Amino acid sequence: MGLLERLRKEWFILGIVLVIAVARLEPAVGVKGGPLKPEITITYIAVSAIFFNSGLSLKTEELTNALMHVKLHLFVQIFTLVFFPTAIWLFLQLLSITPINEWLLKGLQTVGCMPPPVSSAVILTKAVGGNEAAAIFNSAFGSFLGIVITPLLLLLFLGSSSSVPFTSIFSQLFMTVVVPLIIGQIVRRYIKDWLERKKPPFGAISSCVLLMIIYTTFCDTFANPNIDLDKFSLIIVVFIIFSVQMSFMFLTFLFSTRVVKSQSITAIPHPLKKMDLHRCH
Repeated sequence: MGLLERLRKEWFILGIVLVIAVARLEPAVGVKGGPLKPEITITYIAVSAIFFNSGLSLKTEELTNALMHVKLHLFVQIFTLVFFPTAIWLFLQLLSITPINEWLLKGLQTVGCMPPPVSSAVILTKAVGGNEAAAIFNSAFGSFLGIVITPLLLLLFLGSSSSVPFTSIFSQLFMTVVVPLIIGQIVRRYIKDWLERKKPPFGAISSCVLLMIIYTTFCDTFANPNIDLDKFSLIIVVFIIFSVQMSFMFLTFLFSTRVVKSQSITAIPHPLKKMDLHRCH
């Protein structure tokens, strides 16, 4: 594989590096209240565009079938909102005796208590060929659950919490996730033949929108004058995040593949077992 072809294949990773670098050079462009107005263009328009895009690209049958995967949804929500925050808390108890900045550790716990990310979870699932419909459901459902569960988790693990504007968050999620998805499905019915004939690059479009979200997020980070962290703590935390991410991805992969294999073997007549296992992979 040539260098140019490799770069073209990994354009999204390169894009992340590029937008972070641009945000570092001129953070004022993408901060809240800046020229890009991310509080409107990102919070509402960009997220809505992602789910409208998903509504256009997904067949209605795929969405309805995804709703039936009850065990999958239970696994995702329990893993995200129970197992992961608890595991992070246990891990941070060990790190609390190290010289790592205390507020960075509290930040890690806070992030660990968050519900599934709404936009990036869907886009990255689609990018690797996963079940986009199931990702949409779990992202939306997890976000709604997070309105109630996340403050409780923060109170449990950090001893502090805050009031949550339930109505405004609920309405924002509904308007930026559910409504665009439904509109996308309606539009798809009228242009279905054109979509199947032209095959628009839905994945690339959503990835570009995600790059914009990443850009504005880092603009806010670099524009904050109160950030004063020692390099040692920062480097260690970046390494911890990477290690935790890879470890839990591997754990989830192991668990999910074993479940799929066991279900396939027990549910299929003997002559078809081998063939179905190939399909699962």
